This record gives sequence, structure tokens and C-alpha cells, in this order.
Amino acid sequence: MSIIVNLDVMMAKRKMSLSELASRIDITLANLSILKNGKARAIRFSTLEAICKELDCQPGDILEYSENGPGGG
Repeated sequence: MSIIVNLDVMMAKRKMSLSELASRIDITLANLSILKNGKARAIRFSTLEAICKELDCQPGDILEYSENGPGGG
């Protein structure tokens, strides 16, 4: 079971770079990269809210639950 982070997809749709998003939401580039790569173990609601505000999306556009983990296998 796994939570899949689709942050890279939303950033591509909004044509926004990782460094631009990091500066807009006041988070380190390293921490945002960890989240984008699915390596984060948690996310603060305030961070999720800031990401959604900047990317004009819903939390479900960024986070997805998959019973079989990434790749669906």
C-alpha cells in the first residue's frame, strides 16, 4: 500500500520549476525535492495548502492512494 505523489505532474501542467515553487511557498529546495520524489514520510497541512494555492489545484491532484504502490503492479 502506498501514497503516490504526483507533484511533478502538477508542476509540469503549470509550467513551474521546482526552485520556483520552493521559493513561492517558502520551503527548502531539498525538502520539496524529497516530497516530489516520493521519499517524504509526512507533509504538513500548511505545506500542502501552500502547494495547492500556488499550483491552483486540490490535494487529490497531488496525492494518490494505490493499494499496490507505484506502478499499480
